[in-house]
Amino acid sequence: MAKILVTGGLGFIGSHTVVELQNKGFDVVIIDNLSNSSINVLEGITAITKKQPEFEKLDLREKSKVQAFFKKHADIEGIIHFAASKAVGESVGNPLLYYENNINTLVYILQELKGLKSSNFIFSSSCTVYGQADTLPIKESAPIKPAESPYGNTKQIGEEIIKDTCKVNDDLNAISLRYFNPIGAHESVHIGELPIGVPQNLVPFITQTAIGIREQLSVFGDDYPTQDGTCIRDYIHVVDLAKAHVIALERLLSKSNSDNYEVFNLGTGTGSSVLEVIKSFESVSEEKLNYKIANRREGDVIAAYADTEKANNVLGWTSKLSLDDAMRSAWNWQKKLKN
Repeated sequence: MAKILVTGGLGFIGSHTVVELQNKGFDVVIIDNLSNSSINVLEGITAITKKQPEFEKLDLREKSKVQAFFKKHADIEGIIHFAASKAVGESVGNPLLYYENNINTLVYILQELKGLKSSNFIFSSSCTVYGQADTLPIKESAPIKPAESPYGNTKQIGEEIIKDTCKVNDDLNAISLRYFNPIGAHESVHIGELPIGVPQNLVPFITQTAIGIREQLSVFGDDYPTQDGTCIRDYIHVVDLAKAHVIALERLLSKSNSDNYEVFNLGTGTGSSVLEVIKSFESVSEEKLNYKIANRREGDVIAAYADTEKANNVLGWTSKLSLDDAMRSAWNWQKKLKN
């Protein structure tokens, strides 16, 4: 089977994707600098798949090391590029870190693809490129709004860089996958979300509050124009998301793509409010969550959920796992971390 490079492959989405790739028989090489992940994730991947992927600790900001890596691995046939900084708040406070880490690294990798016999590239993008969309659900054709943060801007710029490179390089085939809100953990609980410090995302904050690491969860605003006043997002199980990457990669490897640059939304197509997520957690965990209503948070859009028609019909992928499935797996993962 083809040899696939996964950058950021020990991160939350990356590790779940490595599992799905290895389950399909792909030969996987992981690059990760361990700045937002743990080397122990390698053991989790190996425990699930019974195969240890090749791993290189490497900082993609070091161009000479990127060049040396691709000389050594000239037989790579596909790349799934996750490696990036991803905390919205941190990006506002330290924009240059985000532009260096998310843009320079992408450019260095794309420069090396010219030397490969097969250039198939999957980009980890985000629904943040849409901002507060004019209409819901959000289609891929929705206008790209001015970014709300440097992080969001790096995803917009990243997509533009790939698109421009594809225009002048017919041998490069690329797909940008715009994720909505990945949550959950692998059912084996060998891998899951490992936030460093205070979680930036809702679900790990919920599970850490329930287990006693955090004192209380703040729900930012209950006066939005939604059914219960809280923000609405499209929460997708990380395993469904990981499987979509494998399907997208197979689309490129089999030359089934209709253009050498394509974009797909990845979500469930259903929006869930913050209070609905809390209710789902309380139902599957049988725990009462300590939360309070706080002021709105700057930069939060009211509602965002995907139109999944293109992913369903063109990519041939659909999400299978429910919000309850995701919350149950996230809680099981949190309990394992405590033990």
